[in-house]
Amino acid sequence: MMDPILDEYAFNLVYARRLVADVPDEWMARSAGPGHENHPAFALGHLVIASAIAAEILGLDRDVPPGWAELFERQGPGDRRFPSEVAEAYPPKHELLAALMRQHERVTAGIRNADPTTLETPFKWRLNEWMPTTGGVLTFLCTAHEALHLGQLAAWRRAMGLPAALANEPSGTG
Repeated sequence: MMDPILDEYAFNLVYARRLVADVPDEWMARSAGPGHENHPAFALGHLVIASAIAAEILGLDRDVPPGWAELFERQGPGDRRFPSEVAEAYPPKHELLAALMRQHERVTAGIRNADPTTLETPFKWRLNEWMPTTGGVLTFLCTAHEALHLGQLAAWRRAMGLPAALANEPSGTG
């Protein structure tokens, strides 16, 4: 049941890497203007935290570097804090990508190894009306939440004058 979700999650990681592959390091913490405040450094770090939360839901340690939760965690759409544009406040691009890859590996293994009944257990959170089980929360974190922030990053790219990250994909793969 979770294989299509894990396929999407794997694609999201590929897409995240392509979205920042040609972004100069000095642009990683730049806002592209109003509506594009979530710059690449924040977007990647936020996805690391979300995957670490998914790992925690699966019974694993949260396991993120010290200070990352304070820097990247948000409390949903009502949290109107904007990321800092001080580049030195953020880990470098290669470190963010390595952390995202590591969290993806942990979550993927955790889902594959999870007792299927665990995925059906009730889970209480703010979107409980639509996703009331552990499996529902994990599905959201691995698909919709990641895609939402990757979409923000794609829009940021366009606002910065960069081409679409998947523009040169062979037909049928992107």
